[in-house]
Amino acid sequence: MKKFKMFFDIEKQEQWLNEQLQKGYRCTNISGLGIYTFEKTDKKYVMRLDYQDYLPKKKFKDYKGIYEDFGWIYINGPWLGGIRYWQKEDDDQNEIFSDRQSKGNYYKRLMGYSFWLGMLCLAYYYMLDSGLYHEGLWSMKGSLFWKAFLFETPFVLLKLSPALLVVFFGSSFYKAYRKYSMLKVK
Repeated sequence: MKKFKMFFDIEKQEQWLNEQLQKGYRCTNISGLGIYTFEKTDKKYVMRLDYQDYLPKKKFKDYKGIYEDFGWIYINGPWLGGIRYWQKEDDDQNEIFSDRQSKGNYYKRLMGYSFWLGMLCLAYYYMLDSGLYHEGLWSMKGSLFWKAFLFETPFVLLKLSPALLVVFFGSSFYKAYRKYSMLKVK
């Protein structure tokens, strides 16, 4: 079975994947285009996601080995994505972060990810043409104005999408920061 779904929030993605597992569908592959491949299973599985910055082959092999030693199976995800997908049969050891420090480091990585993607979108937004609508639009009259206005509106929304992504990544940064702070305070 294949499903198409796009996520910008790693925790919501993990929750959705675990809901599929509860329905009896185990994830076998995730493409960069948001296509998830599942197979029917009778076993109970749990899935956890981790975000890692770029890891050279040697470090990635070590990283993978640590999780595999504890029974986790690596699920191939997007090649360029920093999200790592881990799945294993459900037992009482279902967390990939064993202590507060490793969980805190995870939230720090998520904050860095959100910050840099937000800055990239912000820079792209400022490089775009400053006007949202074509200058001549405002001098048009009657039905010609409305036709041109309606024609240009999807392009305006497309121009605004980097700004909307900045807001999204800002809120994602804030959520990760709050969770990180709560781990540090206790």
